[in-house]
Amino acid sequence: MQKLLLLQSLWTFEALDGGPLGLERQFDMIRAAGFDGAGTLWLGRDAARHSALLAKDRGLVLEGLALPRSVDDLQPALEWGAEFGLHHLNVQPNVRTGDIGEAVRLLEGWQRLSLQVGFPVHIETHRGRLTNDLFFTLELLRHCPWLKLTADLSHYVVGGEIGLPIDTVHQQAIDRVLDHAAAFHGRIATSEQVQAEIGFPQYRPWVEQFSAWWRTGFAKWRGKSTDDAELSFMAELGPRPYATTDAENRDLSDRWQDSLALRDLARRLWVESAG
Repeated sequence: MQKLLLLQSLWTFEALDGGPLGLERQFDMIRAAGFDGAGTLWLGRDAARHSALLAKDRGLVLEGLALPRSVDDLQPALEWGAEFGLHHLNVQPNVRTGDIGEAVRLLEGWQRLSLQVGFPVHIETHRGRLTNDLFFTLELLRHCPWLKLTADLSHYVVGGEIGLPIDTVHQQAIDRVLDHAAAFHGRIATSEQVQAEIGFPQYRPWVEQFSAWWRTGFAKWRGKSTDDAELSFMAELGPRPYATTDAENRDLSDRWQDSLALRDLARRLWVESAG
C-alpha cells in the first residue's frame, strides 16, 4: 500500500519561543506528535551520524539536506547516507547560473553519483539556488525529464509574486513541477511573504490554494508510483526571519502548533487524493 510519510524539520525548533531544546528532546517531540521522521542538515559526518542514531532509536526516518556547489560536493553526503541509513537526500543546488548547459551538466553529474546509492535523491525547488526561477526550472525539466523534485512551492509564490487567483500560465508551470514531485516541503506562502501563519484568517485563501496544489501533487504521485512506494511531506516552518515577529521579535504564532496543523492538513489531503 502506498504510504505518506509525515516529517518534521529540525529547523523549526531553532529560536522556538519557550527556550532552546536539545536534539534528543526535539526527536522525542517529533515521535510523540505522530510524525514518521525528521529533516536535518546533512553537511558533516559527525552531525549526520548523531541525528541518524537518534532517529533510529525512535523508529523515525531521516531526510538529509545537502548544499553542493559542484558535482563532487555531493559525494560525501551520499556516502554518509549509505553508511547511516538515510531515507532520502534532499539537494539544494548551491549554484546561481543562467547558463542552461552548465546547469544540466551539474544535474547530470549528481544523477550519475546518485545511482551509486540505494536511497532516493531529490532536487529542491528553492530561492537562491539553481532552481530559483520557476521558468528556468521548467527548462531544466525539459532537458532533464528524469529529474525528481522536492516541491517547495512557497519559494515560487513569493519569489515570483504569484497572486490570487492563479493565472493559467503560472498554474500550468506549477502543474509541470508537480509532475516531477517526489517529495514535498510544507509551508504556506503569499505573493509577498514566504511563511504565512497558517491559522490567521487573512491567509485562508492561500491555505486553500496550497491545499489544492498538494492534493493534486499527491494524486499525480499516486498515479505513477508502485503500490509499496512512500511519499514524504515535511512540515518546514523556519525561525525568524522566516517567521514574522512582533515589536519584541517574538513569533506571531506558535510555530510548533502550526507544524502540527500542517501535519493534519497533509493527512487529510492524502486521503482525499486517493479519490
